Amino acid sequence: MSKISFVPARHRRRKKILKLAKGYVGSKSTIYKTAHEQVMRSLQYAYRDRKQRKREFKKLWISRINASVFAYGIKYSSFVHGLKLANVFINRKVLSELAIHNPDVFVQYVEL
Repeated sequence: MSKISFVPARHRRRKKILKLAKGYVGSKSTIYKTAHEQVMRSLQYAYRDRKQRKREFKKLWISRINASVFAYGIKYSSFVHGLKLANVFINRKVLSELAIHNPDVFVQYVEL
């Protein structure tokens, strides 16, 4: 019976990690052990920051809408409440873009 060799699989796995670690400084891009640690940490950061990016953009849109609505003497919360009462369902991203690029259209929503 022949001996089973895992060398090709191990080589592919190590090559994949070192490819992901390309661009890292020092031993983090050349030595497998440190490269693997850094790649795992980088993937954790990427996962966390994908969630965080959504939060940051939501905050940005709300602050833009708040600044635009404040010019008309209305609070953000009462503006959103008024939109819901008027059955206008536009998300914050679109409202933010309207406030910046089309203020004349945005005023129509404020007047609701």
